[in-house]
Amino acid sequence: MLRYFILLQIIITASTSIQAQGFSGFKKKLQQVIPSQQRSGFSEKEAGNAIKEALNKGILNGVDIVSLKDGYFKNELIKIPFPEQAKQVESTLRGIGLGSQIDKATETLNHAAENAAKEAIPIFTSAIKSMTVKDAISIINNKQQDAATQYLKTVTTDQLIIAFKPSIKVALDNVNATKYWSDIMTRYNRIPFVQKTETDLPEYVTRKAIDGLFIMVAREEEKIRKDPGARTSALLKKVFGNIKL
Repeated sequence: MLRYFILLQIIITASTSIQAQGFSGFKKKLQQVIPSQQRSGFSEKEAGNAIKEALNKGILNGVDIVSLKDGYFKNELIKIPFPEQAKQVESTLRGIGLGSQIDKATETLNHAAENAAKEAIPIFTSAIKSMTVKDAISIINNKQQDAATQYLKTVTTDQLIIAFKPSIKVALDNVNATKYWSDIMTRYNRIPFVQKTETDLPEYVTRKAIDGLFIMVAREEEKIRKDPGARTSALLKKVFGNIKL
């Protein structure tokens, strides 16, 4: 029934437009009648499912990479540095020969992020399931190579921080990062005339770990958008293969 209705609409459009505007006017009207997704070779539902599949794939691949030993620590793109607000601490302690302690503390921050990374998967998955068709079409039509990742970042960051922070805190304790940090700050704060510095270590590592996850997911999304070989399902090939970047 729907096909016949669309066909009838096209016929009516054709007769009125050709008479009033000629063939070029009719062509323009015809493009308005037929949904853009059909002209592109995929439906809105397929677009939505493809975006969700791409994000799920990006998340799983990204988390698999960062959750390995040294997944953060030896990846300069996402390595968690000594806290910016404690740079004076780092500089002062390195200056008195405690550089090795600074390095060890930084290493443990990254290992804590690696150990906790998998805890983010359920939160990401929940956000993807709740994505609307309208959101998906907007992402598909966006020329930005990390549009889906940016959407995910917008809707999940607050949830991730709340849910992820306890896991980070446990991970920090498990790799002795909390102890290394406490020792460093105690040594620093004992130095005469220095300004005392306090840092919420779990909060800092949580935010940096989440930033790193999004960077890795964005890279996976870009692969799917640009590299046909990264489209590992028929749906990804159909939808992303029809997007003009």
